Order: sequence, then structure tokens, then C-alpha cells
Amino acid sequence: MGTSVLSLRIDGELLERLRHHAAKRGMSVQDYVVRTLIRDDFDERFQAAVDETEKFYGVT
Repeated sequence: MGTSVLSLRIDGELLERLRHHAAKRGMSVQDYVVRTLIRDDFDERFQAAVDETEKFYGVT
């Protein structure tokens, strides 16, 4: 898989919050944001799988 560049324009206050969260984990802001996006994507896919399973088994 190749890489691409994504450029974001964000508020200075938000950037400082991201820096703080990333620093607590010993990460760069870029790595922190990417991990957050990956985690969110996984959560959405996992929830969709749970929903499909519940539909299949008729769980309400």
C-alpha cells in the first residue's frame, strides 16, 4: 500500500490539544491523528458487524 498526503487546516487551540494528547502517548501529532482515525474506522466496522449479527439472529 502506498502513502498519500492529506493537508488539514485546523484551529490553533485544537492543534495544541492534539499536541498535548500525542505527547502524553509519546507520539507525533501525525501518528496520533492517524491512529485515532484507524481506531474510529475499526469501531465503525465492528459495530456494523455486531448490527448484522444481531439482525441475523433476530436480537432486538
